[in-house]
Amino acid sequence: MYTVKIGLPAAEHDAFIKASNSTNLLQSSNWVKVKDNWRHERIGFYKDNDLKSSVSILIKPLPLGLTMLYIPRGIVLDYSDTELLTFVLSELKKYGKSQHALFIKFDPPILADQSEMLIKRLENLGVKWSGLTTDMGDTIQPRYNAVIHQESFSEDALSKKTRQFLRKARHSQPIFEIGGTELVADFAELMKKTESRKNVSLRNAAYYTKLLETYGGDAFINLVKMDFGKLLSEAKENREKLTDNLSKAKNEKRVKSLTSDLEMMDKNIVALTEAVTTHGAVIPVAGTLTVNFGGAAETLYAGTDTAFQKYYPSYLAWYEAIHHAFEMGAQTLNMGGLENSLSESDGLLKFKKHFNPKIEIYVGEFDLPVNRFLFNLSKLAYKLRKKMK
Repeated sequence: MYTVKIGLPAAEHDAFIKASNSTNLLQSSNWVKVKDNWRHERIGFYKDNDLKSSVSILIKPLPLGLTMLYIPRGIVLDYSDTELLTFVLSELKKYGKSQHALFIKFDPPILADQSEMLIKRLENLGVKWSGLTTDMGDTIQPRYNAVIHQESFSEDALSKKTRQFLRKARHSQPIFEIGGTELVADFAELMKKTESRKNVSLRNAAYYTKLLETYGGDAFINLVKMDFGKLLSEAKENREKLTDNLSKAKNEKRVKSLTSDLEMMDKNIVALTEAVTTHGAVIPVAGTLTVNFGGAAETLYAGTDTAFQKYYPSYLAWYEAIHHAFEMGAQTLNMGGLENSLSESDGLLKFKKHFNPKIEIYVGEFDLPVNRFLFNLSKLAYKLRKKMK
């Protein structure tokens, strides 16, 4: 016998999601606290008092008293169980009607190449599939994701070039800080620089604080600072050595080489002096914000100050974040979405490939119409609006 429970306790929902094969941060009960500009609900679906499916739903108000319901990275259930699937969709539709919903959107983290039977089952039950969309912006969550798996991640497995970047960064007097809200101010400044560089609007310090406070010990900022005061002292010491070696050099080729090195060192000293004078001796240069839920970690935000990119701090920040997440018990870490084209000219893809992620391509979005007539009109209006852009 199937039953449904509206208002499922958070602990029961989270335990079910964590035990599933589709664990995802966006289905954690705490995610609705982060997305507090939406209303929300949790619903459990039972067979003989055994929880078989659970959904955390976000509810967005629309004009005329209507709503849309969104189940991010859900529905979590056994899609091969047609009887259960039929029951869950039927009950969701009833709940959608109670909320005056046009439709219920969901986007399970199921790989596209494993979804043929899933798509057929859902379409037979009246669900509309968005198809294998071609643009990242066509879906709420990206279909293409760069995911690192703990069992295959190690520094030795990284490319020679990546290991060189990490060595250079480690030789640049880095200071590592892993923490929470006490690091938000520095992290937010790095994110502002990233926004300005990419001409995008992301989040602010209050949002990062909310994430960290909501997830507590499961969330962390990894901040990389560099001690430019020490780097400047090292550079001055090296200059003295170069000057001494140059005064003793007899060979013309050696003199030329040392003279060139000295000129480069002088330029480096000028740059370091300017950095210390402007920003202080210790400067935040890169950082990430990561949340682990049930062994599935996600690095949600990453920022860097490209004024210091020659020290490769972003590589070090990402490596340390990945390493720390796996130390916390994560089995996977999602580096975030990618453009669907997977073009080699995509700088983001090039960067993420340095860490040997698997490119996971998900099936995409599904819509369960609740008010079929208004749903069809809304889809038509959406298509027309996109054409007019």
